[in-house]
Amino acid sequence: MRVASPGRKAENNPLTVGVDDADPDAPVLRVAGDLAFTTAAPLRATVDRLLAGRPAQIVFDFGELLFIDSTGLSVIVHAWREGQQSGTVVRLRSTPRFLTTILDMTGVRGLLDRPLPAARTELTGPTAAPAASA
Repeated sequence: MRVASPGRKAENNPLTVGVDDADPDAPVLRVAGDLAFTTAAPLRATVDRLLAGRPAQIVFDFGELLFIDSTGLSVIVHAWREGQQSGTVVRLRSTPRFLTTILDMTGVRGLLDRPLPAARTELTGPTAAPAASA
């Protein structure tokens, strides 16, 4: 696990996010620099924008990631959770060793390995189950 050394601010290396959407069904987010509390918002906004298009998968390329904190990790979990709802698989590639360790220690790797839920059929019309009352 990569931990900031004393006196080092997590955001010493600004976060950059690039999107390769040559394949709109599998956009690739290239994440570089420090993914931390103060830098995560643009990545989360990009994830939300891409998920709105309901691609089959989203790929995070972390080949140039230098640091991640719990907020950065939460962006990955957010993408997975929203992907489960929209039918989008979240994949990671080029994960640095420190990130692989964090994903294993926190159980996030196990989340990402879960299959998408089976297609849900919405019940409509008179055969729909009644809503539960409070």
